Amino acid sequence: MIIFKYIFWLLYRIWFYILVALPILILFPFLLLSILKESWYPYFFKLARIWARFILIGMGFNTKITREQHTNKSDSYMFIANHTSMADIMLMLVVTKNPFVFVGKVELAKIPLFGFFYKRTCILVDRSSPESRKRVFLRAKKRLKDGLSICIFPEGLVPEEDILLTDFKDGAFRLAINHQIPIVPITFADNKKRFSYTFFSGSPGKMRAHMHQFIETKGATVEDTVRIRTQARDVIYNQLLAFGAK
Repeated sequence: MIIFKYIFWLLYRIWFYILVALPILILFPFLLLSILKESWYPYFFKLARIWARFILIGMGFNTKITREQHTNKSDSYMFIANHTSMADIMLMLVVTKNPFVFVGKVELAKIPLFGFFYKRTCILVDRSSPESRKRVFLRAKKRLKDGLSICIFPEGLVPEEDILLTDFKDGAFRLAINHQIPIVPITFADNKKRFSYTFFSGSPGKMRAHMHQFIETKGATVEDTVRIRTQARDVIYNQLLAFGAK
């Protein structure tokens, strides 16, 4: 019986990578066209949402999204969420229609096909380089001026499997304060159970996301970073407990 579980998990992982690649290949001309100009990014974002939903449906994930507050089309936001799964990117794309740019680790740019578009549309950060972190602030500033939002997983790295939520880094909150944009905390309840970074694990099923009340930063200064960061982490942590996440 155990051997069949491992065979299922192996095939399930292979199926995931097929689902990641297939829509990129099908949509490749349109994706390529949409990244020729930065001003065309919203069109790329719409295609990325189709890609994400295709993967989630194909993996058998039944998404349920609840919201305490709704975003406005014309506003920019800082979207943040807990980070536990390879499917976090896809679920975040499905959660909101507001075009946003991911701030993500530079290593993902090495993934074949996916990395081609990733490095051309996301803000890449090498966490070991102070210069790289400075460039993140400059690129984020430009994208926010373009009317886009930013998405950061503030834990930085994916935590160990037995850790519910690690400490948050300051970057997302300093950016939000500097640009006086609302922070939108989002809790992913089931992603670790559905599709964690442990290779032999995962299964189809429910995948819940909860968008919390926004945390306003208008009037806040850099001295408020710790307070706002702590507030955001507490909101997500308490919701994980309410969801019964482990």
